[in-house]
Amino acid sequence: MAHHPIVSITRRETFSSCHRLHSPFLSDEDNKKLYGKCNNPNGHGHNYVVLVTVKGPVDQNTGMVMNVHDLKQYMHQAIMDPLDHKNLDLDVPYFKTVVSTTENLAIYIWDQLQKIMEKPYLLHEVKILETEKNHVVYRGGSTYPRKKINPSNLHTNHHDVSSDSD
Repeated sequence: MAHHPIVSITRRETFSSCHRLHSPFLSDEDNKKLYGKCNNPNGHGHNYVVLVTVKGPVDQNTGMVMNVHDLKQYMHQAIMDPLDHKNLDLDVPYFKTVVSTTENLAIYIWDQLQKIMEKPYLLHEVKILETEKNHVVYRGGSTYPRKKINPSNLHTNHHDVSSDSD
């Protein structure tokens, strides 16, 4: 049996986007209490740092887990094109039915990368630095059911959301 060392490769990108943390399941008052200044009706912006890590065996022929140029292209297609200099809530269809927290942004990026990568099983981690103090890590999978916003139930009052703040 051949020995194939497992190695991780991480690539970093930065992008700027704005959003408003606001759940249609909550009243305006509850949204203000939960999200604070991040519930500003005009939104607020971030200069996000995204670190994408792939992990797998080093190919004996190429000496690589993945060609970094390919990872760069995947990240450009999954992150930079749809998210950079965009309003997440207005410009990204996914966030019309999902609250645009950093947690959900990490899930979105993971899902987009999985769709376009030649070897999606190599994707190990998506880490987003929303601010210098707030980081979110997603490694795929779920142990809890995720609730998507059903536009027909916009006036239902549920408290099943997560938040991010500065």
